[in-house]
Amino acid sequence: MTISPAPRPTRHRSLAVVLGAPPSPLARDVALVVVRVVVAWIFIYYGAGKLFGAFDGPGLHRTALYFSQTAHLRPGGLFAVVGGVIEFGGALAIALGLVSRVAALVLLGDQVMAMITVTWRNGINSLSATPGYEFNLTLCALAVVVITFGAGRLSVDAVLARRLRA
Repeated sequence: MTISPAPRPTRHRSLAVVLGAPPSPLARDVALVVVRVVVAWIFIYYGAGKLFGAFDGPGLHRTALYFSQTAHLRPGGLFAVVGGVIEFGGALAIALGLVSRVAALVLLGDQVMAMITVTWRNGINSLSATPGYEFNLTLCALAVVVITFGAGRLSVDAVLARRLRA
């Protein structure tokens, strides 16, 4: 009678779990909340700064001047209001998880526009006095996460979807 040795792949099995295990639904939903909170806070900060001068932001007048002179978006006042509403309103929608895919798509467009008009010419260089597009790319990536996965179960979107199914 031969006794076969016990299988040894426990180390490989553990590594496979670490590298390839899909996240649990709860872990996915918590990660989406973290992404939404970060995106919301950043866009509330910049949107409220544009619209209301909050957080020592420029306010509408200075934003309008910046948009017309630096970003070459005219009329500057219109683009200042549109940019502020997109950022502030989109952030509130993302925070609540309300029409979050649409809000994330609009915020993605906002950041693409910022790269095209302002930061692209500076390159991807966060060490210079004028910022590059690295921050815009990061916000774009976070927006793509919300566009792809939605807001998750911990959102107004999920509550509305459950009620519509019932």
